[in-house]
Amino acid sequence: MNIANLFSLEGKVALVTGGSRNIGKWIAEGFIAQGAKVYISSRKADACDRAAEELGPNCIALPQDVSTVEGCKALAAALTEREPKLDILVNNAGAAWGEPFEVFPESGWDKVVDLNLKSPFFLTQALHGALKAAASPDRPAKVINITSIDGLRLNPWETYSYHASKAGLIYLTKRIAARLVSDHINVTSIAPGAFASDMNKAARDHGDTVAQRIPSGRIGVPEDLAATAVFLASRAGDYVVGETIAVDGGIVNALAGGSIDP
Repeated sequence: MNIANLFSLEGKVALVTGGSRNIGKWIAEGFIAQGAKVYISSRKADACDRAAEELGPNCIALPQDVSTVEGCKALAAALTEREPKLDILVNNAGAAWGEPFEVFPESGWDKVVDLNLKSPFFLTQALHGALKAAASPDRPAKVINITSIDGLRLNPWETYSYHASKAGLIYLTKRIAARLVSDHINVTSIAPGAFASDMNKAARDHGDTVAQRIPSGRIGVPEDLAATAVFLASRAGDYVVGETIAVDGGIVNALAGGSIDP
């Protein structure tokens, strides 16, 4: 058994949405380090181009807004013009919205649910053919949805549509996995906890305080997410189907009360 080869992505082609910064960029960097050719997509073309330049020649920018079905189809078309098959799809693009219950707006519902829940379904659907072209019984293709521990337990904030979308995506992961496993496509999800990012301002701006409430005693670092994504994307994760892995230092399963309010 060659353990090193279990985690190799040599020769694989990946697409990471929301890949220009934070979680998406960390995952893209991890894939590239393991030998993959990675396409990154984000709504802002300039940010996408800059990130691809930073990540090197094995990273290619494909800017696209995937908040609509049309955008998902356009990104799929752009990818398949360049590649005959897709080994790994990471549905990472997401949004959040927090506002009191009494005034929570429809726009805050639609924006978040469309991007966080609807888009992963329709982008996976649009890339189904490319994923099937890469898949085989010995080496399944992979779809990795980036969910959240907020889909597994409550946080202290009034992020109604975010909670609903991430909980929904965790269950959607199971539903799509049950269908696509027959095509030799494994669908899984990663539920990040407290990582310093533009979306998680508590961890970004109050990291030391947040860390005091995490069983592991620290907030997450990019390597924690990149390593989990590499595991699921590589041969090492070929027998994992429909599962959600919480990468959270124990917040979901080892924190009494479940809250990390700073």
